[in-house]
Amino acid sequence: MAGDTPQRLQKLIAQAGLASRRQAEAWIEAGRVQVNGQPAKLGDRAASDDAVTVDGRPLPEGAETCQVLAYHKPAGQITSRSDEQDRPTVFDNLPEPSHGRWIAVGRLDFQTSGLLLLTTDGQLANRLMHPSGQVQRRYLARVRGTPRQEQLERLTAGVELEDGMAKFEYVREKRGQGSNRWYEVALREGRNRAVRRMWEAVGLEVGRLIRIGYGPVLLARDHPAGEARWLSRKEIQVLKYACTAK
Repeated sequence: MAGDTPQRLQKLIAQAGLASRRQAEAWIEAGRVQVNGQPAKLGDRAASDDAVTVDGRPLPEGAETCQVLAYHKPAGQITSRSDEQDRPTVFDNLPEPSHGRWIAVGRLDFQTSGLLLLTTDGQLANRLMHPSGQVQRRYLARVRGTPRQEQLERLTAGVELEDGMAKFEYVREKRGQGSNRWYEVALREGRNRAVRRMWEAVGLEVGRLIRIGYGPVLLARDHPAGEARWLSRKEIQVLKYACTAK
């Protein structure tokens, strides 16, 4: 445990990569966390000489506390651990972390493919997803129909969705012709199906959607679908900086 200053239990659990702070709070309330053999309660703190356990197991020490994967999600997988319809999940294909469990950084819907980040660091996951982090997400969208200039301008000026205004940082035509044109777009929020809904708001439909970047991490052209790549320590440092330096 870092230092001798007592820290809240949910922070220690998140730093160990076992869960997000919110999940850790639920574990504490459920009686799954103990400090020095005694059931913990919300608000409790622990120092370096305290024994903290979750389900009877001590927090991992001496291991790399932050691991990150870049996974190329194919269309047809869900970003959940289980599904009532028994659909394939991204967690079926991942390598085992050295400790803790993988936490998905946001979600990609069932039909969307591309870059999905996963980490054992709950705090990092929360910072990357939180709107205050302003982390850029980049997508390639194949749009049915030929957008008018006025429609493209609306997307960067802002469109009204049922959960508030949203806008792309930019819209760039990439390739294609006729009724199937590809556009690269970027935004700095992670609302559910935001990219598809924004195009629909200006009267256009997205046939395919691929996430190609999350912050400084890009989806390499030679990264096969359904496979994961471990981020290096340097890449993780750059990723952490991207969601803290504003």
